[in-house]
Amino acid sequence: MTNRMLLLFSHTLTEHQKKDAHDTLGITEFTPLPHHLQNAWNNIPPTLPSITNHLEPIIAWVHNTAEKRDFILIQGDFGAVYIMVTFAFSIGVIPVYATTEKKAAEISMSANTVKTERIFEHKIFRRYEQEEKG
Repeated sequence: MTNRMLLLFSHTLTEHQKKDAHDTLGITEFTPLPHHLQNAWNNIPPTLPSITNHLEPIIAWVHNTAEKRDFILIQGDFGAVYIMVTFAFSIGVIPVYATTEKKAAEISMSANTVKTERIFEHKIFRRYEQEEKG
């Protein structure tokens, strides 16, 4: 049985993330957005009052690609994430996001210069939670 994760985010999965997805969620297949849709996801215009039309091709791709109980990793523009998480729930797809821990290291370059490096280390995939209707 194939357990699939659709990838709706701006980065490339690290090997650590792939292993975690396999070990904790049983993921055996990763399905990225096609290039033209990835470009649309990465470049949501910040001046549009509504992004619904911009997201329509991505929504159509998810609708045509995803099957119930697939996972979908959704991260990016807050409004787009909200729309896509809501859509994922409506079609029975399980939306998740990656959590990270930020680590900073300071390196003295000279007497007057300090370089700070920030490293973001993957921790877990967390499910988006849907509000219980009561």
